[in-house]
Amino acid sequence: METKYIFVTGGVVSSLGKGIISASLARLLLSRGFSVTIQKFDPYLNIDPGTLNPYEHGECYVTADGHEADLDLGHYERFTDIPTTKANSITTGRIYQAVINKERRGDYLGKTVQIIPHITDEIKRNITLLGETGDFDFVITEIGGTVGDIESTPFLEAVRQLRWELGRRAVSIHLTYVPYLKAAKELKTKPTQHSVKQLQSIGIQPDILILRTEKDIPEAMREKVARFCNVTPEAVIQSIDAPSIYHVPAIMHGQHLDDLVLSITHTVARKEPDHHAWNGFIRHLDNARGCVRIGIVGKYVELQDAYKSINEALLQAATYCDRKLEIVYIHAEKLNEDNAGELLSVLDGVVIAPGFGNRGIEGKLAAIKWCREHDMPTFGICLGMQCIVIEFARDVLGLSGANSTEMDMSTPYNVIDLMESQKNVADKGGTMRLGAYDCRLAGGSIARNAYGSEIIRERHRHRYEFNNSYKEQFEAAGLRCVGENPDTGLVEVVEIPSLRWFVGTQYHPEYQSTVLHPNPLFRSFIKAAIGHGAL
Repeated sequence: METKYIFVTGGVVSSLGKGIISASLARLLLSRGFSVTIQKFDPYLNIDPGTLNPYEHGECYVTADGHEADLDLGHYERFTDIPTTKANSITTGRIYQAVINKERRGDYLGKTVQIIPHITDEIKRNITLLGETGDFDFVITEIGGTVGDIESTPFLEAVRQLRWELGRRAVSIHLTYVPYLKAAKELKTKPTQHSVKQLQSIGIQPDILILRTEKDIPEAMREKVARFCNVTPEAVIQSIDAPSIYHVPAIMHGQHLDDLVLSITHTVARKEPDHHAWNGFIRHLDNARGCVRIGIVGKYVELQDAYKSINEALLQAATYCDRKLEIVYIHAEKLNEDNAGELLSVLDGVVIAPGFGNRGIEGKLAAIKWCREHDMPTFGICLGMQCIVIEFARDVLGLSGANSTEMDMSTPYNVIDLMESQKNVADKGGTMRLGAYDCRLAGGSIARNAYGSEIIRERHRHRYEFNNSYKEQFEAAGLRCVGENPDTGLVEVVEIPSLRWFVGTQYHPEYQSTVLHPNPLFRSFIKAAIGHGAL
């Protein structure tokens, strides 16, 4: 069948959950036997979010092919169980860069290069590329920002053109906000009406409206929205606050979102929806008994999205262990050896978060020292793993001043050092060791037992590495290097076997944890934390 294209836009305010709606619709279409992919178009000029501060943009997600992407791609993968690539994440910067490169090569044969048609043609080319090369039944395209943003205008113009070109193969879904005015005790649909009118003014008539709301929207009010916005009443769907983002697919299916898309595109359903596996996860989530308390020690803990993939990987693992997850955020800059016991002793397990730079490092080292001395299940990820190595070098090996050359170029013991391949790198964007690499796990290790396999493949995002010159010294003192890249010998996983569960990974296992396949190492960590909490 010809590929169908679904466009998801937003209005009124940002952060309404276009990514969750897109991922939920993909999940519903997958349950009916269709092949689906999702892509995100972000209207900022950065080539990718790799150089953006988490305070600006939240977590930077990494795809299997080594592309630094928007955090919504994490939602796409967690919901669909399908890996994304560079083609699933496009920014204005990439579009303009591609057009300028073509102009410099003379591809436009002397023509004046303009927003229309050259920029919009490049956007359209990227939108349809997945459908032309990936053999997908549906391509869902989420347009970042809101209708009315200057930055989003070229993307919306490209969508308008494609709507005409694709005909019945295109669906427009518009997500808006219906606020509840507490003082008046009323829901207000006027912002939605204005948002749709703005979308119509640029030539896009939405087929489906999804109304984000905190209160149930009466049927009469939904009919009013349909009448004013030129959509059928059954195509006005409410997205009310849910206990978890993972309940959203069921909420959308209950209002026939997937049926509407099939009807609009004249697509014959291949089979009845199969939600068995997804509903199994929801049953675990809803019926979880008891609680597991996990502390995340990092420097961005005040930001909801800075550790998004870690949060979701912990939730997925806890859910399958039939536990409710309680995350306790601990700011690394506010933690020291004097208060570590007070802050950490109430937890069942501790995650030492990834990151860059010197800020908060001493707090992470204090947390690791307390956890190691008190046999607290501890999981260090990327920089967190490097901090485990630094703390062990200082406090067990007695290498005073041991550090990473990222933090201290003059350290006498560079137990963490810049990778050889990074020493001549000048540009910051897209130049780290990125993407999926193989790792060989040692027999009898926690990691090997968790994965059940000798060779695994996980995603990375780093410039610094364990210094193998110190490997024998570490292992003789009780810190084992149990995971290595088979081609380079780069240390990927360290453990302290004398402790209950003390593991550090250079890679980011959270990137490959999904609802249907939670990462094995996170499940192993949560089981250890539950066991510690039962003591």
